[in-house]
Amino acid sequence: MFFDDSRRRISKSVKDDPLSELQIRLTQSTKYSIQATKRIMNTDMMKKVCHADGFIAALDQSGGSTPKALKLYGIKDDEYEVGKPSMFDCIHKMRTRIMTSPSFNGNRIMGAILFEDTINREINGVPTTEFLWKEKNVVPFLKVDKGLEPEKDGVQLMKPMPELNSMCDDAVAKGVFGTKMRSVINFANKEGIKAIVEQQFTYAKQIMSKGLIPILEPEVDIKSPEKAEAETLLRAEIMENLKMLRDDQKLMFKLSLPDVDDLYEQLVGHPNVVRVVALSGGYSRSEANDILARQHGVVASFSRALTEGLRDDLTDEEFDAMLDKSIEEIFQASKASGVKKELHTHK
Repeated sequence: MFFDDSRRRISKSVKDDPLSELQIRLTQSTKYSIQATKRIMNTDMMKKVCHADGFIAALDQSGGSTPKALKLYGIKDDEYEVGKPSMFDCIHKMRTRIMTSPSFNGNRIMGAILFEDTINREINGVPTTEFLWKEKNVVPFLKVDKGLEPEKDGVQLMKPMPELNSMCDDAVAKGVFGTKMRSVINFANKEGIKAIVEQQFTYAKQIMSKGLIPILEPEVDIKSPEKAEAETLLRAEIMENLKMLRDDQKLMFKLSLPDVDDLYEQLVGHPNVVRVVALSGGYSRSEANDILARQHGVVASFSRALTEGLRDDLTDEEFDAMLDKSIEEIFQASKASGVKKELHTHK
C-alpha cells in the first residue's frame, strides 16, 4: 500500500509539472550516455593496449623523485621549494612540454603513466587525461602508490594506501584506464619476495574491482648482487598468484629488464595478463633498448631513458628533435620482437 501511494504521488507530481518529467528523462539519458561513453572508451583503450605497437611513457615522478628529474632537466634547486606547489609547477611544465610535442602521440606511444598531481591539472586548458586520449590517442594510467617502506627481508614493500578506493573512483571519473604501483626487491630473499607479490596482488584485486587495469611493478634493483636469482623467485611467485585470479580479472606487469632473456615469456602469454612492460631501471637508453629488444612480447615503460638528454634550455626545435629520436629508438626496441597479445575483454 505504501508503494502504491508513493507511485501515485510521484505520478501526480510529474503530471502536474511536465518540466519535472523532462528533467528526469534528461538526467537518466545523460547518465546512461556517460556510462555508454565510458564503456566504449575502455574498450577502445583495451584494444590499443593489447594490440598497438608502441610503448608506455612513464611520466609519474613523485614528490621524492621529482628533484632529481628536475636537476637532470636543468632546473636549479633555487627555482622551487621541495614538496611545495612551486616544485609541482616546474615538473608539470616539463611534462606539458613533453606531451605537447608533435613527436609525442599514439602512433608510437601506447600509454602514459601519470602522477596524481598531473591528472588534476590541465594541458592547454584541457584536463590532462582528456588531452592525452582525445588529442594524442595515448592511454592514461595513474600512479597510485605512496612510496616505500624501509627494507625488510631484502625488499621494500609499499606504504599503506588507505585512500586507494577514492583515488580509483576519481581516476575512473577522469577517464583513466589503469593504475601503476611500485615496490622494490634488493635481494633474493624468498620470504620478502613472497610478501612483495602478495601485497601487489592484494591491491591489484581492489583496483580491478573498480574497473581499472592495474600495472604491478615489483622492481628488482639492477644493482642487486643477487639480481638473477631474485628474478627467478619473483617469476615463480607471480605465477602462483596468477592461479588464484578469475578469468575476468586482467592486469599488467612492469618488470626490470631480466638477466636471462625471455625470462617472463610465461607472463606474456598468460590469459590474465594484458601486457608485460619493462622499466629502464637506471640503464642508459642504449643499454635498456639493447636488452629490451631481446625480450619477446615485452615493450618499454621508460622514464629516465625516455627523457635522457632533454633540457629546459633547449629550443623547441632542439627539444622536439631530441624527444623524437628518443621515442623512435624506444619504439623500435619495443617493436623488435613483433609479438602481439590476443585481445582480452576486460569486464
